[in-house]
Order: sequence, then C-alpha cells, then structure tokens
Amino acid sequence: MNELFISALVVVAILGAAGIGGAVRTKLPEHHLSEDTKDMVKVGIGFLATLAAMVLGLLVASAKTSYDTKVEEIQQVAAKLILLDSNLRELGPPAEPVRKRLREVLVDRILPLWERGVLDFTAPSPTSPTPRAMDDLVRALRAMTPSGEVQTFARIRAMELSEQLTQTRWLLVEQSGRTIPMPFLVVLVFWLAAIAASLTLFAPRNGTLVVISIVCALSFGSAIYLILEMDQPYTGLIRISDVPLRNALTFLDR
Repeated sequence: MNELFISALVVVAILGAAGIGGAVRTKLPEHHLSEDTKDMVKVGIGFLATLAAMVLGLLVASAKTSYDTKVEEIQQVAAKLILLDSNLRELGPPAEPVRKRLREVLVDRILPLWERGVLDFTAPSPTSPTPRAMDDLVRALRAMTPSGEVQTFARIRAMELSEQLTQTRWLLVEQSGRTIPMPFLVVLVFWLAAIAASLTLFAPRNGTLVVISIVCALSFGSAIYLILEMDQPYTGLIRISDVPLRNALTFLDR
C-alpha cells in the first residue's frame, strides 16, 4: 500500500478521534466532567502516551537501522564491483567479454531501474537486476585457463568476489520486504487516536484546539510516513543514493 496513503489515513484517524472526543464532551453528564475524573483520565493518557512514544521510537530506530544496513550493502556491492573489475583486468583479453557483461548489467539494468524508482531484486523478468549474471560470470571464470601465478590468483579472487556479489544479491532479495510489522502500526495509531480523543474530551471547542489537533495529527502522520519510507529505501522519496554504483561505473569505464 502507498506510504502516503497510509500516512493520510493516520491523519484522518487521529483527527476523527479528536472530533469524536469533542462531540462526546457535549453529551456527557456534568458529574462525568469532575476534577477527579479529569485527573484519572490524565493519568491514563500519560501512561498511554509513554507507551506510544516507546513504540514510535522503536519503529523509527528499526527503520533507520534497516535503511543504514541496506546503504552499507550497496556500498559493499560497489566496492566489490571495482575489485572484481580490477581482477578481471589482470586476466587479460580472455576476460574482456566478462568485463563487458558486468558493465552492461550495471548500465542497462540496475541504474535505469534505480532512476525510475522501480528497483526490484525479486523480479524474475529480464529487467530484474543481475538475475543470473553472477552465476554466468562464475562459470565463465571457471572455464578460463590462467597463465602464471598472477593470473591464477586474479582468477581465484575474481571468483570469490563474484560469489560474494551473488550472496549479497540474495541477501537483498531476502531484505526486500517490509521490516516494520503492520500490527505495530495499527496498535500505535489506535493509541494515538485514543490520546487525541481523550485530550479533546475535556477541552473546550475553539480555534486553538482545532489548530493544535491538526498540527499534532500531521506530525504523527509525517512520522509514520518517514518510517514507511525508510523501510522501503529503493523506492519513494527517501531513497538510497546510486552514487556508489555510479562511482563504480566510472572505474569500470577506465
């Protein structure tokens, strides 16, 4: 589901709960609005607000950790591509088709999809980035006959890097789904709505209250939006930069 749509639903839910709280206030008997009742509600809302803050902080930390991990993995991929190309150069003319294939995968598949924001490591279609490229590369390296110790070492190292890149791709496949459990978000939004309803339950209806309610709802909605965006770092507004891969392409073109 679209992150912006989910965030808009959060804003609507919180504002709706605040409106319900204000409407219920006018229908409550007078003894339900006593100071003792207000104090009990404040204690309950304070406890609920603490829980909501803890869960919101947990979700932000989880999304940021997931984002940073994927950024690091992309940087490692770029570094390994450069090292792989360097070792392929050591193998001489027989490795030129492999080098060309490696560059084609980066230029024709990964970077264009990245620019369009549709990068999908699980896609089985021909547009999927490197579905079999690393496997083909390893097979091509195994078929080569190196001459001398330098080329033998370069071939072994190139095979290791190719296998590491294959492993990293499958790791990206496994991490392509959401890491934020949707029940966490549902419970958190319920708590935030309950807080909004309780705060307007005892507050007089005026312009200041409406403005504060809107600002709070938008703030919570934007927080949820940031969490969801960081949890899907290959698409959307908060997207991992392709600069490491473009830097790797610069080295491959030398």
